[in-house]
Amino acid sequence: MLDRQLHLISNGKLSLQRFAEIAGQIHSYVTAIHIREKQKSARELMSGVTLLEEQGVPLSKIVINDRVDVAVVSRVSSVQLAYHSLDAQLVKRTFPNIRIGCSVHSLEEALSMEQKQVDYVFYGHVYETDSKPGLPGRGLRELEVITQKLQIPVIAIGGIKPSNIKEVLNAGASGIAVMSGLLEAENPLEAVRQYHHLLK
Repeated sequence: MLDRQLHLISNGKLSLQRFAEIAGQIHSYVTAIHIREKQKSARELMSGVTLLEEQGVPLSKIVINDRVDVAVVSRVSSVQLAYHSLDAQLVKRTFPNIRIGCSVHSLEEALSMEQKQVDYVFYGHVYETDSKPGLPGRGLRELEVITQKLQIPVIAIGGIKPSNIKEVLNAGASGIAVMSGLLEAENPLEAVRQYHHLLK
């Protein structure tokens, strides 16, 4: 079986410079690197792409969250859409060469996004996570149902650690998305190697 996907997502806490430095160290082990910075302007996001490039991260691995305009102008490979974003089908029709991921939180949303011809979905949050304090994780049962119903890859997100990767993969996930597990690790390179090994 092919290695499963590993997505790194910025957390909005680190400076883009520091995020780019970590991404530069570990990108060879990572499938995709997401700039997810809801408070930053288009100009700042463009700067983030430049910083990643300067650290050796290829454009083919960079994903812009929500901002289709920035993704297109910066010539990155992918955009990650949310519920409030532009319609995925419209984006796909207008920019057929861009890969589109979409964040979903239920089977209904996942099926809807597959019909809109997105390339993959993020499903979560699977476990409790510090990025969503007070909200219980959605668990593995619906993740398993979604992976069985969809033909496109389902990437699990939310509280995923080396200790629970196996059960996430057993539920059918095509990969995982990680923030704190890599960005807050004492040694990000050592941490990413552990994730990469467990995803093989």
